[in-house]
Amino acid sequence: MNIKKIDDRFSITGQIMPADIEALKDMGFVGIVCARPDEEEPGQPSFAQIEAAARTAGLVAFHVPVSGPLTEGQIIRFHDAMANIEGPVLGYCRSGARAGSLYATLDQ
Repeated sequence: MNIKKIDDRFSITGQIMPADIEALKDMGFVGIVCARPDEEEPGQPSFAQIEAAARTAGLVAFHVPVSGPLTEGQIIRFHDAMANIEGPVLGYCRSGARAGSLYATLDQ
């Protein structure tokens, strides 16, 4: 994982694996937001797999899949997710860019 801290509330990274969840918890993350659609590329774990591992570790996870320009619905879902997570959040997608774009909408 190549985690880039945006601020104390949000960091981004590329694809994570279910086996990474415990390490993320140890780093202090309490929530995960996935901005990647399922089956975007072969071998990618599904959001359900990530969510199950997160739940087992005591983290919350939200799926806000983005492909193409951000939509109002995606922005609303992301804002709702962030409102329901108290503490540091890790956003991920293939490269971290879509997760970062979602976070940038909080400034609007």
